[in-house]
Amino acid sequence: MVDVQGTVADGFEPVREAFSRNLTERGDPGAAVAVHVRGRKVVDLWGGTRNDSADGEPAAPWQAGTAVVVRSATKGVAATVLHLLHQRGRLDLDAPVGTYWPEFKAHGKEGVLVRHLLSHRAGLPVLDRPLTPAQAVDGVSGPAAIAAQRPEWEPGTAHGYHAQTYGWLLGELVMRMTGRSIGRWFAEEVARPHGLGLWMGLPHGEQHRVATLRDVAAPPQPAAGLRVRAKSDVLDAYRDPDSLTRRAFGAIDPLPDENAPDYRAAALAASGGIATARSLSRFYAALIGHVEAEEPAGGATDGEPGTGGLPPGRSLFTAATLMQARSQESHGPDRVLVVGTRFGLGYMLHSPASPMLGPGSFGHPGRGGSLALADPESATAFAYVTRGTQSSVTSDPRPQALLRAVKACTR
Repeated sequence: MVDVQGTVADGFEPVREAFSRNLTERGDPGAAVAVHVRGRKVVDLWGGTRNDSADGEPAAPWQAGTAVVVRSATKGVAATVLHLLHQRGRLDLDAPVGTYWPEFKAHGKEGVLVRHLLSHRAGLPVLDRPLTPAQAVDGVSGPAAIAAQRPEWEPGTAHGYHAQTYGWLLGELVMRMTGRSIGRWFAEEVARPHGLGLWMGLPHGEQHRVATLRDVAAPPQPAAGLRVRAKSDVLDAYRDPDSLTRRAFGAIDPLPDENAPDYRAAALAASGGIATARSLSRFYAALIGHVEAEEPAGGATDGEPGTGGLPPGRSLFTAATLMQARSQESHGPDRVLVVGTRFGLGYMLHSPASPMLGPGSFGHPGRGGSLALADPESATAFAYVTRGTQSSVTSDPRPQALLRAVKACTR
């Protein structure tokens, strides 16, 4: 029997039940889930362990403030930086990237617009020469490789998931515009003022609270017909060393150790973000205008307390920015993920391949399980984080079970 900690508001007990089943039936060794509705925290649960037993020492339990690498759920956080810069009049989404980053224009990339980066339409999902893990985190090699890369298709004419390159694209753009890394900008302008345990570039003093990722087997899922054929197509793409799929996810080769301190400290805006479920949910609640005055976590703020934060009830996004962020920019067959996907400007949108709370939902999954999103129509924000990574990319059975429970509770 797994001990589930935390609280749920009256009427949200089914979410606790679904979360418990994730831990006991769906292979989750340690995880957390949080939900905000109209700014009120209605679910705040955690359970399992944050590491594995070793050297005779028992595994440590997941705690209220435990954070974890959320992989591509980072992309939605990174996109927010660009939207806020646009909102402040610093960035034109319809400008060529080369306006801000002159070296980028080489090799047929003069027409790549900022919005193409956010919507996975830049044609740059792969690197002809993958980076080593050390190069991936040095802050220089990634942008240089992107600047030297030729597009795989005419920018703006198709979309394909920029699994790793997205981070260097957005990160270098922010650096060129602001003189700050994307992680530092986010920390100083968003995370610290709002007391969020949410980082792109983990401070050394926070290493102790981060859970250890590990691969876990997913329980068998019933599937037939079209779903089986689609799954086979995806598996074939991952196995083919020459496919865009394999090359996109292999832009860092060999794969980095996500539990290593240098990886956690790097501001990898595509896949290296670290968060608590509570902070990710609260972050998305703030995007849609539902903000709590403070976020207690064991008697303290979830992240770093700061001053000058957003007043309760105010949104990080204006109404125009929110509409812009979740307006469909890309849809249909994805050249990298193989399945059909939908993207706004930096956020994945609700689709059969990535079901969310409703047609207007926007957010981002992380490969292996994590998911964070907002649904403006129901004024709901949701985040699930896990240290047990499974084989999912866009739709994992664990957050999907939780979403079904949330929907039932909010009807």
